[in-house]
Amino acid sequence: MNAIDDLFRRLRLAKRKAFIPFVTAGDPSTSATAELIRDLDSTGCHLIEVGFPFSDPIADGPVIQASYTRALDRGLKVEDIFTGVESARPVAAPLVGMVSYTLVHRRNPATFIERAKKAGFSGAIVPDLPAEEAEPFAALCVERDFKNILLVTPTTPPARAEKIVRLSTGFVYCVSVAGITGERDKLPDELLGQLRQLRSQTDLPLCVGFGVSKPEHVRMLREEADGVIVGSAIVRRLANAQPGNWVAIRSDIRELARSLIDALNPPER
Repeated sequence: MNAIDDLFRRLRLAKRKAFIPFVTAGDPSTSATAELIRDLDSTGCHLIEVGFPFSDPIADGPVIQASYTRALDRGLKVEDIFTGVESARPVAAPLVGMVSYTLVHRRNPATFIERAKKAGFSGAIVPDLPAEEAEPFAALCVERDFKNILLVTPTTPPARAEKIVRLSTGFVYCVSVAGITGERDKLPDELLGQLRQLRSQTDLPLCVGFGVSKPEHVRMLREEADGVIVGSAIVRRLANAQPGNWVAIRSDIRELARSLIDALNPPER
């Protein structure tokens, strides 16, 4: 069984939800990314999303764009990401890549999947792969037991959402807002209704990202979502990373993760 399927099976049995942090590969370095993966795993994060920096942002807000730029300016290559993630293992949390299909296509999809699996990835979120063109990659992922995670947004028509969830495996990435990634004060009230509509279309876990950054966001979502994805609130802390403050930044990220995990899965009293 794929590690993502096994994770959500166990969480559902325990009536718990998945906390999914996002980190940018190579910011501030691949060794630092490996340390963060180990930190987040030891803190109790359930699944970890690793962003593959790409020069053409795909719905990325300024925080993640800047992080990608910093990593690329240091000469980061896709193979560096794979070797860096390999060095973080073993970790209990499954890993998923957030990757442009351009990077997958350039390597050849089958080659990319096999290399990603060898590095420790259980699946990939491919934000720029439209449903109309996703069937060959989706079939290849099923064949290789590698999860193909597609995005549904607030503006996705119901008929198209149905096609997207049919092609998705592992979980469905539910975009909370019409716009770009980034921290927000408030999530839209209509989001819960959108999640209920999606739930009528699929049994796959529904995980919400974009704008989720505070305990109150997580508490709002925990009854309808199967997981929450937090990116910019973590990546923002990497902007001024230096050797002299790296220990403090890691500690700050661990504390943020703990607070959000507790809000998502309140400790039993």
